[in-house]
Amino acid sequence: MRLKDKVAIIVGAGQQPGDTIGNGRAVAIRFAQEGATCLLVDVNGDWANETLELVEAEGGRGSVLAADITDEAQCKVIADTCVERYGRIDILHNNVGRSKGDAPTTDIGEAMWDELMAMNFKGMVFTCKHVLPVMREQKSGNIINVSSVLSLAVGLGVAYKTGKGAVNTFTQHMAIENAPWGIRANAILPGLMDTPMAIVRRAQERGVDPDVVRRERDAQVPLGKMGTAWDVAHAAVYLASDEASYVSGVLLPVDGAFLCKIV
Repeated sequence: MRLKDKVAIIVGAGQQPGDTIGNGRAVAIRFAQEGATCLLVDVNGDWANETLELVEAEGGRGSVLAADITDEAQCKVIADTCVERYGRIDILHNNVGRSKGDAPTTDIGEAMWDELMAMNFKGMVFTCKHVLPVMREQKSGNIINVSSVLSLAVGLGVAYKTGKGAVNTFTQHMAIENAPWGIRANAILPGLMDTPMAIVRRAQERGVDPDVVRRERDAQVPLGKMGTAWDVAHAAVYLASDEASYVSGVLLPVDGAFLCKIV
């Protein structure tokens, strides 16, 4: 097993209801299948407990912590709780983010800007801040931040693109700053994905069947179809494993060649 005896924090391990699986839940299941013990963190403890049931059904081991990463004090609790329960932190997988409420530059309000930047970027900074001392003491560790192809492509909203762009540069900074302690940092840039957050919300907002949204998004992907959370999870397993021991500071698109359309 590729993550045997590793302890992983998965932030954003729950998901809203839907008929497909979300990125954080899929990562938790794949990490567990590969032998990792997982601390499943989500602002919604019930959603995280649903993930834990699936992890345990795969023979995996883990526990749940309800926490809001937009509050630095709770980010510290995440790191402290992982050490208290499992004695170490090998992997930090930061999966939280959202675009709902975003707007063009001339329309974005201050409150919404602050809310989206806190969720999409600030939370990653402070989870890393409080996990890094543990990893430095261990002289090993692995940070995976989930960004987006919209950090590099054209998007309609200013806050989401800006926040995810900041995730990219922050990840590269983490890779350089923490290399002396044997800590790696990489980012995954998902493209158009068939997840509940991506599909269900847009369908509800427009009052259409989810398959309408799916067909529209499939048509934008060069490979002809959106990816799934399992595609993100497989990439996360690779980056978390020893197979990627010489991979750090990488921004890895998982996008069906979506970014190749940029000229």
